[in-house]
Amino acid sequence: MSDRIKVLPQYLLPKQALTTFAGHVAGAKGGVWTTNLIRWFVGKYGVNMDEAVNPDIGSYASFNEFFTRPLKPGARPLADADFICPVDGAISQFGQIEDHQIFQAKGHRFSTAELVGGDASLAAHFQHGSFANLYLSPKDYHRLHMPCDGRLTRMIYVPGALFSVNPTTARGIPGLFARNERVVCVFESAEHGPFVLTLVGATIVGSMQTVWHGVVNPTRPGKVCEWSYQDQDIVLKKGDEMGRFLLGSTIVMLFRQDTIVFNPDWAPERSIRLGEMMGKRPR
Repeated sequence: MSDRIKVLPQYLLPKQALTTFAGHVAGAKGGVWTTNLIRWFVGKYGVNMDEAVNPDIGSYASFNEFFTRPLKPGARPLADADFICPVDGAISQFGQIEDHQIFQAKGHRFSTAELVGGDASLAAHFQHGSFANLYLSPKDYHRLHMPCDGRLTRMIYVPGALFSVNPTTARGIPGLFARNERVVCVFESAEHGPFVLTLVGATIVGSMQTVWHGVVNPTRPGKVCEWSYQDQDIVLKKGDEMGRFLLGSTIVMLFRQDTIVFNPDWAPERSIRLGEMMGKRPR
């Protein structure tokens, strides 16, 4: 069965209603019911609780508290590299931006302007640049960290659909990552220039959250919203937490031309861990 046929039911699902319901369930403090849900989830997806600061399943008041659990200090050492991997997960795709086009899967591309909510001037910074699209599965650690030092300049909320972002859906739905709801975070680096981290929502992703704003999309206003931080000094260092998903999803990063040479060990579908070498500057 082709991937396009496999994803057809997603067009019919009440994705918004399912996501709202999942958000309520994940945020509920249901006592024994919550503990049983977490225990089922850990067993179903093979979550490694030994890495968590708090491995006691019964102590989490809500599913969200469990899902965004911090890791023990030293669980993810940072590589001595110009760019580190910002998440645990798997590589969806990565490589060169061809003119303004990002490769999604065989037969599917989307533009940088579409990804960032239609801002052509922002997208122009990344013409012929590089991208990395990283997928966080349910079992993964769901806090997001900085791949390099950066000063926050803008944040853009872009409304959209809530399709799944798993590999089958990426192969089956054209322009998936520029169609789904997303939060575009724009940074400036003294060493690397401007770069973008885009948090992409999905079915049952209750919300996306950043360390400087909190939950970005609780009300889903249905229109593009933007925040400017040019007059603030919000600086995050390589490896610092920058956000989290309340239920899992994908991030898409954009870098300027001649900014990053990706880790030669990287390949689509390869598992990745926070802190490993993502790339280095061209020499």
